[in-house]
Amino acid sequence: AALQGVAELGLNCLHWSDEAVALRARAAFVRRLDPEGAWPDFGDGALLETLKDWLLPFLGNVSRASDFARADVHQALKAQLTWEQSKRLDQLAPVALDVPSGSTIRIDYAGEVPVLAVRLQEMFGLTETPTVGGGRVPVLLHLLSPARRPVQVTRDLKSFWANGYPLVKKDLKGRYPKHHWPDDPWTAQATARAKPRGT
Repeated sequence: AALQGVAELGLNCLHWSDEAVALRARAAFVRRLDPEGAWPDFGDGALLETLKDWLLPFLGNVSRASDFARADVHQALKAQLTWEQSKRLDQLAPVALDVPSGSTIRIDYAGEVPVLAVRLQEMFGLTETPTVGGGRVPVLLHLLSPARRPVQVTRDLKSFWANGYPLVKKDLKGRYPKHHWPDDPWTAQATARAKPRGT
């Protein structure tokens, strides 16, 4: 009866934590990357058809629709992966990447191409675009201003430093004088902070 309720109400009656949404998107990315890998299908249709396999063990006692939100969807989906698949998923579609500033930035796998949104100053000194998928897929970089507004979208960091950065620097240096705008982004020290006072 509980599963029938989910089937009728749809998957949105469940509580989709950020972790669960991210796991679903990462699994979809890896399925596209490695179609021979027998990865589980976490698409809406497949999940609704297999509710008893993945959701039932995590439903607990359900007496009304609001109880569905208590099910741990993230753990339920994770349980569908073998230990080997879980390890491989972390290798091919890491949750986050470490950038030159020392920050760890989450990757968004929701679209066709994984997106890394990071402040421009945190990428100084890096010449090649970071990759996922075992080095096969360059991420789409959303390079942000100090106010976290996109100033450039690129999958070619090397080209951006050579061609786009001088224009961006010219435009933003006056607007954000407390932040670093080095002439040579290739060798500059990446930072997540503004300049110290008095510099």
